[in-house]
Amino acid sequence: MSAYITIGIVLGVALLGIAALVLVSRAMTVAPVRKEVLPFGSGWDLQEHALSRFHTRWYPMTLVFLAFDVEMLFMYPWAVVVAQMGAEAVIEMFVFLGVLVAGVVWAWREGAFRWV
Repeated sequence: MSAYITIGIVLGVALLGIAALVLVSRAMTVAPVRKEVLPFGSGWDLQEHALSRFHTRWYPMTLVFLAFDVEMLFMYPWAVVVAQMGAEAVIEMFVFLGVLVAGVVWAWREGAFRWV
């Protein structure tokens, strides 16, 4: 058999499986009538529009959160290789953390963490 025929068979079986799952889902549905809301509402009645604007005070806090989220991304592989690299890796990580702490101190001085 040619490779294209094999790929076609696999795709056909996959599509038949998906179609079967959709049909079973529709047959087993408790409430077949859908509520017309955006997925943003998770089925609840919406209190505001999904694309409503957020207050600007949230953005600096989000950036600080992302900075520390990325920090954890770098700390996991660092924890694996710190024993191999020795004191050099520890110094590099403390320099990296120092830069992040300097950023938090700056954000604090600028009032990024004030809510009112």
